[in-house]
Amino acid sequence: MASVAGMDVGTQSTKVIVYDFEQRKVVARAQAPHALIAREDGTREQQAGWWVEAMRRCFQAIPAGVKREIVALGVSGQQHGFVPLGSDGEVLAAVKLWNDTSTVRECAEIHEALGGVERAIALAGNPILPGYTAPKVRWLKNHRPEIYARLATILLPHDYLNFLLTGQRGMECGDASGTGFLDVRRRTWSAEVLRAIDPQEDLGAKLPPLLPPSNPAAPAGRVQPRWAGELGLAGGVLVSAGGGDNMMGAIGTGAVESGVLTVSLGTSGTLYGHADRPVIAPSGEFAAFCSSTAGWLPLLCTLNCTAATERMRELLGIALEAFDPLLSRSRPGAGGVVGFPFFDGERTPNLPRGRACFFGLSSPNATPENLLRAVVEAIAFGLRAGLDGMGRAGLTFRKLRAIGGGANSREWLRILADVLGMEVTVPREPESAALGAALQALFCYLHENREPVGIGALTREHLALDEQRVFTPDPSRRSIYEEAYQGYLGHLAQLQTLYGGEDPRTEATRSNSKKGEVP
Repeated sequence: MASVAGMDVGTQSTKVIVYDFEQRKVVARAQAPHALIAREDGTREQQAGWWVEAMRRCFQAIPAGVKREIVALGVSGQQHGFVPLGSDGEVLAAVKLWNDTSTVRECAEIHEALGGVERAIALAGNPILPGYTAPKVRWLKNHRPEIYARLATILLPHDYLNFLLTGQRGMECGDASGTGFLDVRRRTWSAEVLRAIDPQEDLGAKLPPLLPPSNPAAPAGRVQPRWAGELGLAGGVLVSAGGGDNMMGAIGTGAVESGVLTVSLGTSGTLYGHADRPVIAPSGEFAAFCSSTAGWLPLLCTLNCTAATERMRELLGIALEAFDPLLSRSRPGAGGVVGFPFFDGERTPNLPRGRACFFGLSSPNATPENLLRAVVEAIAFGLRAGLDGMGRAGLTFRKLRAIGGGANSREWLRILADVLGMEVTVPREPESAALGAALQALFCYLHENREPVGIGALTREHLALDEQRVFTPDPSRRSIYEEAYQGYLGHLAQLQTLYGGEDPRTEATRSNSKKGEVP
């Protein structure tokens, strides 16, 4: 038996799967939870040591005989987190996460230094958003100058695990494109954005080398003897470049070729697909990221997805097993209730200080099932806005694959199919980011052993879809949702006036004739 391992360091837990690529099946899996530091000012942090301990616990739970067969492993990590290292490799502070919204001031400072949001997009392909790494670095400079003075290396969460395992500092372009200071068109660091973050320090000297963007098979290194012994691995296990969870999710769902779109219904809601060119959203309505497969990965991310539905379940006293039956009791349009589940602010649209609210409540329609459905529909409408933006940029998709905890809800998937107007299928392996990391490790291992294979062919060979979960759009429901979506946009315009931002319908009209920028 020969196997590869995929590890996904997420917000809520670390997950490890071991995939036997000869038998094409997962032979072991383990999971260990993380705590979260959350404050009213939008702070969302974790200690990097929690991830390390979770990694130890996962590998301890995997049988020794299975671990000895692992020949390569890959690491997937939550994007954007800022792991500050000192000169001796120690972590200097708690890690600000992707959903941290305490850096609004720092975003404004960086944009001001650059000359505006449009200049940031022109330089790097993306605006500077609170979730990105760039404002987190500036925040450390502003709020913890004594720690900032000791900063020697800037890493992302998956980079840090790679560093521990291999002893090598490095980044790959997929995860790096979520920092805000990578020029995604040219896949190089933007010196001008780095100067805007800190005009005194040479931040470029604190960044690790980028792994060759034209060679996605380039490894990060090999597992060091200390960690091989501690985790129970054989010596010299290959470590692939890894990447952000969305980049690894793209591999794990086959979104590495044109036409395949992935929706992830996890703590956040994301929508992403492959592009063979840099596709820049002129107004930043979706992120212009690189992929981890030598292409690009235009992506929309909303902060409130299963985090919002879980919050509603708690508020309404709904058991998990009652979620789908209750959701099914409400009709499309939620009886006229329009929800905005911005419990943690929102990233798309960019409303970091936004708050959750409902419109259209009356005595007859204020029912638990309508409130729950309004939240799920709002999540789908937010994703629809991103898909519309990608369409205006010239991208078209034929297949939609759903992953994440929300994909366990059949009614939620029906809503997605109707709102997005696409057939929805579900991969059999639920841990798509971990599977993607494992397949990237296999890709790397095969190339190291002179067995070159394309990443698209590899995913087609190893990806299996659940034939029992296929959802096609219903024409009658589609028409109801089209009207409800326009109502959602109208109410969103009011929220943007209250919390900051533009009317998305005005922006859509203004951008309708614009195509994706390909300099």
